Amino acid sequence: MEKLKVLIIDDEPPARELVKHYLGEYQYIEIAGECENGFDALKAIQETKPNLIFLDIQMPKITGFELLELLADPPQIIFTTAYDEFAIKAFELNAVDYLLKPFSADRFRMALERARTRLAEMNSDLQSPVKNLTDQLEKSETEINRIVARLGSRIVVIPVDTIHYIEAQDDYVMIYSEQGRHLKEKTMKFYETHLPSKDFIRIHRSHIVNVSQIASVDLYGKDTHLVVLKCGARLKASAEGYKRIREML
Repeated sequence: MEKLKVLIIDDEPPARELVKHYLGEYQYIEIAGECENGFDALKAIQETKPNLIFLDIQMPKITGFELLELLADPPQIIFTTAYDEFAIKAFELNAVDYLLKPFSADRFRMALERARTRLAEMNSDLQSPVKNLTDQLEKSETEINRIVARLGSRIVVIPVDTIHYIEAQDDYVMIYSEQGRHLKEKTMKFYETHLPSKDFIRIHRSHIVNVSQIASVDLYGKDTHLVVLKCGARLKASAEGYKRIREML
């Protein structure tokens, strides 16, 4: 029987030990490693290419959901979490398995067997539950205070107050901040909804700017204005965008 390669990601050593203890009952399991944070986990996933990961949600540095954003082709995932009403509802709506801490050996076995079944099927819809989950989580209107981006195997955490502006680029956005520029597979609508509304303003269909970064607003042409930022960027504002700027400033 081909072994199932498993990676355990949890910041609490006792939680990792419990998962390892339960996995020890199954001869078809190979533990590829364990990680205590998302920074190490991203590197380990790239290096070991596990079939399955046990992923804690509430972790320091970056959360399990933020790690998930950085994975272009995630393996099968069993989330482990303390009670989180919104997350659990999202899991159940999208048929993504989770283990609610503390979990029993029987509940663990059920989750593991479900993951094995999905892996055995290996159809084109294998990752759709995870994709549906991330889409569902994006519908939350909670304001974000940081953005997690990836540069190769390195994770960059960008506090939103260091962002200069965000620019639309097809199905992606480019985030310009004090740390440089980083590409994210998100929509402008997502950031318009989730960035703090008192600090960020959409001036054009292609740009969202940090209000504190605005140095001046100059007339550029009929019904067109140029927003000059402290970082030197010069961005066109639409008529509606200029109206928003006037209302805010």
